[in-house]
Amino acid sequence: MARRPRGYVALALVAVLTAAGCSSASPQSPPTGIDELVIPTPSPDPADFVPSIDNPWLPYVSGTVWSYTLRTDDLEYLVSVTVLPDRLDIAGVATTVVETLTVPALDGQPHGTPDRTRDYYAQDRHGNVWWFGRERVWRAGDGGAEAGLAMPATARVGDGWRAAYSPGVVDVRETVVTRDQTESTPAGRYTDLLGIDVKDALDPGSQRRRFFARGLGLVEEISTEGPVYLAELQSVTGADGRGQ
Repeated sequence: MARRPRGYVALALVAVLTAAGCSSASPQSPPTGIDELVIPTPSPDPADFVPSIDNPWLPYVSGTVWSYTLRTDDLEYLVSVTVLPDRLDIAGVATTVVETLTVPALDGQPHGTPDRTRDYYAQDRHGNVWWFGRERVWRAGDGGAEAGLAMPATARVGDGWRAAYSPGVVDVRETVVTRDQTESTPAGRYTDLLGIDVKDALDPGSQRRRFFARGLGLVEEISTEGPVYLAELQSVTGADGRGQ
């Protein structure tokens, strides 16, 4: 049986979130540029969230599908990320469901059984996108887990935050490292990319860097520490069925 890639893939992260307060039970991210936000947030107020996600770096519009190739040390995968029309209430907030299908590949063709992952996101009224959980892994409000910041409305070099937190389960930390990277993938050449370093404190031997294109989302993810990991965008299909 082929091994599945490990970790929290985004293929899969400003103003006050009004009801976010301090929690003595959970670690909070230092304010390294994310002005006044409490991250992770222990008590999200449903009134602070909007129905759609139109953050320019993470535009999770229902019906959009991103397709990637993923290469690890010795294996290849095909990955599709789809924004579903489904909504799921988590901690009182109606979240958007994003489904990732990862299937082993041989010579560029599917060769095995897909692995399905579902993640839950919601955008606040200031444009920040919050990560509320992953199916069967963690969920904000359960077992001390709290919603983390998936993507700020405005990302600045040096900004840092917690993207996911559940005691003993996940502790993902992200830092903005660039706003002007250029990268090429099979889908095209992209400039002025937002680069974010991603590290799980519970897996200190690995780190990845994700590159996001404005209006498009994640275009590449590459390991900077630890095992080889390279995900490259192949195509994007919009909700209208047309490629982007």
